[in-house]
Amino acid sequence: MGRIGLLNRLMNQKTTARNLFQFGKVKGDTGKYEQIVSTGQVSPERFVPEEIQKPAYYFKNMPPGNTLGSPEIKTQDQIDAMRLSGRLAARILRECGKLATVGITTDQIDAFAHERILESKAYPSPLRYAGFPKSICTSINNIACHGIPDDRQLADGDIINIDVTVFLNGYHGDCSETFRVGDVDERGGFLVEATKSCLDQCISLCGPGVEFNEIGKFIDRYCDEHDLASIAAFIGHGIGSYFHGPPEILHYYNEIPGKMQPGMTFTIEPILSLGGAEIAVLEDGWTAISLDGARSAQFEHTILITETGTEILTRDQ
Repeated sequence: MGRIGLLNRLMNQKTTARNLFQFGKVKGDTGKYEQIVSTGQVSPERFVPEEIQKPAYYFKNMPPGNTLGSPEIKTQDQIDAMRLSGRLAARILRECGKLATVGITTDQIDAFAHERILESKAYPSPLRYAGFPKSICTSINNIACHGIPDDRQLADGDIINIDVTVFLNGYHGDCSETFRVGDVDERGGFLVEATKSCLDQCISLCGPGVEFNEIGKFIDRYCDEHDLASIAAFIGHGIGSYFHGPPEILHYYNEIPGKMQPGMTFTIEPILSLGGAEIAVLEDGWTAISLDGARSAQFEHTILITETGTEILTRDQ
């Protein structure tokens, strides 16, 4: 689950989706899909048993974590704990993806994820984080990220990003993937595959001594080559006992200094669009939707910088 970059703030614009599309038009061929123009009914908050370890924000309303400052260098014990939380997040994500079929509601996927996380003696990190009302994020078609699960049924041809973060034994693991629902058109399939490849290549260039800005520079080149746009308002972030912390991982060209060091853990989570990069946040305060109505896809992993390269912590093994 990404966050709005402190260095690239939105204009805090809240609007309704029906009024949204007056701001821009989709450029080029974006394929066939159902634009989301309204949000559905959100069910009540799900119960978390007393014995489940909970983050501090469960008990009181807190702002999102600060992503500025010096990144934490994890100890071996912290890394071992993050391997466990990362693997659990990846497993829950894989299981949720199997549910992403025609006729299933995103609320049903949320209910499934919530119960599976609790069964694993973990906490669903998004729940109550800065007031988020659900246990996962589900973002369909032209919703860029932070979609709130509701009673909308998935339709044939949808693409849906499912973002899962778990809090296990005091540490978060964060990952997401965009899944195809039924028969997705050619442009939608291209978008999904291109975004996955982008993340994979971002991870491959990471390692000790590498500048963080190499990630954004690569994404900028990649989007130019594939006629895509990076939705730059949302960033990757450091992660550990905190959900969001330094470093900020910017998914656009930048020259901001800072080098990766062994023991750092952070997410990389590009959101690529078939249209423009501009988004607005709907009245619920969370759902980020494209101004031009174009689809986007997102993939995310939590990674560890090692002495020789990287380790993907959110790999289902």
